[in-house]
Amino acid sequence: MEINLLHIYIFSSLIFLLRMELSLAADTITPETFIRDGEKLVSSSQRFELGFFSPRNSKNRYLGVWYKKIPDTVVWVANRNSPIFNPNTALTFSNNGNLVLLSQRNGIIWSSNMSRKAENPIAQLLDTGNLVIRDNSSGHTTESYLWQSFDYPTDTLLEGMKLGWDLKNGLERYLSSWESTDDPSPGNFTFRLVIQVIPKLCAYNGSVEYTCTGPWNGVAFGAAPTYTSFLYEQVLVQSKDEISFWYESYNSPNIMILKVNPSGLIQRLIWNERSTAWDVLFSAPDGLCSDYGYCGANAICSADKTPNCECLNGFKLKSQDNQTWPRKCESSHSSDCKSGGQFIKLDDIKAPALLEVSLNESMNLKQCEAECLKNCTCRAYTDSKLTGRDSGCLMWFGDLIDMRKTIRNFTGQSVYIRVPAPEPGKRKLLWTTTIVVLPVVLLAVYVFGRRRRKLKDKERRKTEISQDMLLFDKNMVNTAGAKNKSTESWFPFFSLASITAATDNFCEENKLGEGGFGPVYKGKLLNGEEVAVKRLSSQSGQGLEEFKNEMMLIAKLQHRNLVRLFGCCIEQGEKILIYEHMPNKSLDYFLFDPTKKGLLCWGTRVRIIEGIAQGLLYLHQYSRLRVIHRDLKASNILLDKDMNPKISDFGMARMFGGDELQSNTKRIVGTYGYMSPEYALRGLFSIKSDVFSFGVLLLETLSSKKNTHFYNTDSLTLLGHAWNLWNDGRTWELMDPISQNGASYPILKRYINVALLCVQEKAADRPAMSEVVSMLSNEFVNLPAPQQPAFSCVNSTNMQSDAFSVNCVTHSVIDAR
Repeated sequence: MEINLLHIYIFSSLIFLLRMELSLAADTITPETFIRDGEKLVSSSQRFELGFFSPRNSKNRYLGVWYKKIPDTVVWVANRNSPIFNPNTALTFSNNGNLVLLSQRNGIIWSSNMSRKAENPIAQLLDTGNLVIRDNSSGHTTESYLWQSFDYPTDTLLEGMKLGWDLKNGLERYLSSWESTDDPSPGNFTFRLVIQVIPKLCAYNGSVEYTCTGPWNGVAFGAAPTYTSFLYEQVLVQSKDEISFWYESYNSPNIMILKVNPSGLIQRLIWNERSTAWDVLFSAPDGLCSDYGYCGANAICSADKTPNCECLNGFKLKSQDNQTWPRKCESSHSSDCKSGGQFIKLDDIKAPALLEVSLNESMNLKQCEAECLKNCTCRAYTDSKLTGRDSGCLMWFGDLIDMRKTIRNFTGQSVYIRVPAPEPGKRKLLWTTTIVVLPVVLLAVYVFGRRRRKLKDKERRKTEISQDMLLFDKNMVNTAGAKNKSTESWFPFFSLASITAATDNFCEENKLGEGGFGPVYKGKLLNGEEVAVKRLSSQSGQGLEEFKNEMMLIAKLQHRNLVRLFGCCIEQGEKILIYEHMPNKSLDYFLFDPTKKGLLCWGTRVRIIEGIAQGLLYLHQYSRLRVIHRDLKASNILLDKDMNPKISDFGMARMFGGDELQSNTKRIVGTYGYMSPEYALRGLFSIKSDVFSFGVLLLETLSSKKNTHFYNTDSLTLLGHAWNLWNDGRTWELMDPISQNGASYPILKRYINVALLCVQEKAADRPAMSEVVSMLSNEFVNLPAPQQPAFSCVNSTNMQSDAFSVNCVTHSVIDAR
């Protein structure tokens, strides 16, 4: 660039100012001030700095913005294409009001290039990281900015920085990668807001798409991780002046960025204060299925399947096709129009790319289906959930590209895919076959069912004439307070021989675990049912009373969140209970294992919490008799194949009459860390004792930390740690970072509030389970502020008891389990 007389004059004035060492405001530059290499602007809250830097191994100098506490993370670069080679360079204002980088040797290296001239310009580094120029005589609103760095992003999207179009000024804002870690000039990779009927976010290598989110659904982008609802809110604005996307953090102290790496990786990063490093919340592409169009047309990609790709229903692989994807999936039928076709619903998928689509905002789902059937080229449709509108129909025409099945905590959509209807000849054959075969099948089922009922009646009569069985059944019913035996409380008494055979003589390979009561084995009954066999050890602290108590209680209790009892055995001195087999073992098996807790995603943890709450509510309020479990803990929550929770181990449970509220015992049984203070210290137990245990279990489920194994400088228990975070407004730190994907911060805060209400010191202050369920599920319920939890202090306690030490440690005689 030529150096004219004006440049020489400006630079001469600059040298004069350098010698005068003028003072400079911390976050601003005026026409009378400047900054040179080695000096910085610092935002008012000390969050961001602006100054000169050299990337890693490079000797070139650039003007950039970075976090003050993380100087290695540069979030914006001014002169990306024009490195500074001369140390005698400064940032100042030119006489036309533009902010410029002025070099003694090269003149103007970089300029803000404003089209409007300011009478009294001032440049300021804001606490958002935005460098702005405004007329000092105007206000401080966004509209008063003459220029801002947020309009010219580099490789990093900060909170409040927009992607998309400023339609008023004809400006597109997008991210572009650095060329390399040593060179901030624009690289090959860009990340943009794309408008194809409905907005989506896409990454490009040059002009080629290589990964995209699903379309905007009114809240978030499809096939994106649902952790977005936990830490920040996504915002999309479409108006005559702009089409823009940005995010807003729920917790402003968070340092969180979206970055495009020189390799093309799109990453969402959050700063970890403890490890002083960036934690990766999300990366894309993260596998084969996130590559755009990996499987080709009319195929769907599933990351958790092998092979990953398969043709959609109604399509088949083209013959003599190559063996590597993308491959050609061609229609498996001649024409959809002859038969009209039909639709199948695919759930939790990333919707196809919006290449040939039509959007009708007035149609409902039924109208959408009918309209799609009229057009032979219409391949799929979806409803307003995808369009983000109250009503609407989106239809795809031609080939379907870039479909993938979402997994874990990724949001997905439901799309209706067109498949051929059965051919008339096949329908006729199917109908004829049904008419001929159905009567035969029904007759066979009737004969088989009648014979099976006879065999069952025979086996039942054999059981009832057994003296041992009758004796035990009578004692069980008498204990329950019933006068006559009823079929409702009847369940099988299995022979010891059959149980021994089912467990292969209680071999070690079939052993599922062992507790204070004795070992549990996996077995298979003669009818093929897989079961868990709980064998009471002769050395167990549980005796015949506990055995009968559990058998009687659980036989009468029926709820989806309570473990199911199939039968028992009391032959030859054995005390055995046979339960349904829970393939995923217990909650503590996952929760407290560093390698397995990652399998408990946010959605699974919520389902477990809600299931336990529903099971307890049934025990306390809706079962025939009010039941106090007295030993609710993570190891007594079993998980079925779908990770649904079931409360187990009723050996210590007690039944109350309908009007009974509290009882006491001299024999305190339970598990340290889960027992309420009134029970641990004075033997008083009630439904509020279980509520306390539930509160502890809720905090453990959220944090993946044991209450009694938590050591912190401020607290000795997890309860105390949660209380400290609550008071400091840092409740989100309690959550296990591994399950943050998909989590919602408002829901997390509500759950912690409920948990702290449950573990309050006084039983009367704790909510009943009916209130707990309401508070967990209803976001519109106003929650009261909790009081300090029991066992949360270090040096003092409010409990008045001889059994309590000054260090909040219980010294009661407890039968630990």
